Amino acid sequence: MTAPKPPKPPSRADRVSLWRYMKLFRADILSAQPARLYHAWMAEFRTPFFRSFMINQPELIDTVLRARPRDFPKSDRIGEGLRPLLGNSVFLTNGDTWERQRRIIDPAFEGGRLRETFPAMVAASDACAARLGARADGGPVEIEEITSHAAADVIFRTLFSIPIDNHIAQEVFHLFRDYQRTQPILNLAAFVPLPRWMPRLHRRRTRQTARRIRDLITRLTTERMTQIAAGTAPDDLATKIMTTTDPQTGARFDTAEMVDQVAIFFLAGHETSASALAWALYLLALYPDWQDKVAQEARTVLSDSPDFADVSRLRVARDVFRETLRLYPPVPMMVREATCPETFRDRAVPTGSQIVISPWHLHRHDRIWPDPDDFAPDRWQTDAGRACARDAYIPFSAGSRVCTGAGFAMVEGPLILARLLRDFKVSRVAGRDPVPVAHLTVRARDGIWLAVTRRGPETVSTAARGA
Repeated sequence: MTAPKPPKPPSRADRVSLWRYMKLFRADILSAQPARLYHAWMAEFRTPFFRSFMINQPELIDTVLRARPRDFPKSDRIGEGLRPLLGNSVFLTNGDTWERQRRIIDPAFEGGRLRETFPAMVAASDACAARLGARADGGPVEIEEITSHAAADVIFRTLFSIPIDNHIAQEVFHLFRDYQRTQPILNLAAFVPLPRWMPRLHRRRTRQTARRIRDLITRLTTERMTQIAAGTAPDDLATKIMTTTDPQTGARFDTAEMVDQVAIFFLAGHETSASALAWALYLLALYPDWQDKVAQEARTVLSDSPDFADVSRLRVARDVFRETLRLYPPVPMMVREATCPETFRDRAVPTGSQIVISPWHLHRHDRIWPDPDDFAPDRWQTDAGRACARDAYIPFSAGSRVCTGAGFAMVEGPLILARLLRDFKVSRVAGRDPVPVAHLTVRARDGIWLAVTRRGPETVSTAARGA
């Protein structure tokens, strides 16, 4: 029997009123879009307040993200919904401020830092396996909860050298989940240009949750600054960032700036990995032959004390993770703003226009990818697949604003995936297949529920053993 396609949200009717579009967008970014965007090179949307252009043509995306990023800064409209939590973080800033922040942050993620943080990732993956093992009785498990916990654990172990079981880390983790439930990415200021002094009408619970998260991060950051001053700080990412000086100005981040950056590290780093891991586990439940291949590779490669070099040998797990990021990119859309008049595809793009780049649509574009809605991890080992990736694969953005933690995610994701499937088997739960929705990131509307059992010595198929 042919396996079903990976779940994909329905598209809206091609023409709807602005009010209807706003309601759909607020409920789910993905199903608010028309089906033609999976085929179009560019599409224009007009509102009474601004014009918006979605671009799918690789050459145009290259212009915006790589060739001329300063001419297309991040749009403040999307940032309106995130500012209560992220403040003036590197995710929201532009121009000289953003460049200064990246000069301080980037050194922490260069060179051998991945190797240095690898033991923390291993410890987090082992802790995740222990938590999952306590529930591996064949009953339904909400797997997004498991992967969110694991990704948060990696963030805290690599950033602050504390496991998620630390009481502050645990509270931040739960508050972040609460924040996502209360904060739609669209608010009034995203559509109507408002002066800075005017209140943004964020929900009370959203403001309270953001304030509590920032208070907890401030406590961690202040404690670390005290340790740095005393010479007792651990050599982790937080210490590296907080002791790095801007080579142009000699300045460091103060506490307030560091709180902004930690908030985005947690939101972006945690959300990217948690979302991708949850969808990867579901896809492997949907396609058990691929699950067996990952499990067999993990049993061959991963010892109880894996070495950093082992990650390069997790080729199947890496291709599964890449393919998951193609089908379910955690950040479904990025919005830039044109700072001067442009002409795209012989069409005038006025100053102030919103330029929308959608990894969700680009990764499933039917004029770029063969069988775009299929789960096909083996495409990453073909010349055609690698060519598509060069032109149209941006799960971490691209150009100067590429995600700082992209390399971390591509180590953490395959490692945790392989570690879990080495010991456990995941299966679909009848009647509970997930429906993708997007608010801040691509998640499942009612969670991703899988049955989890321990993997015995004979649960890897003959086909997988011979692969």
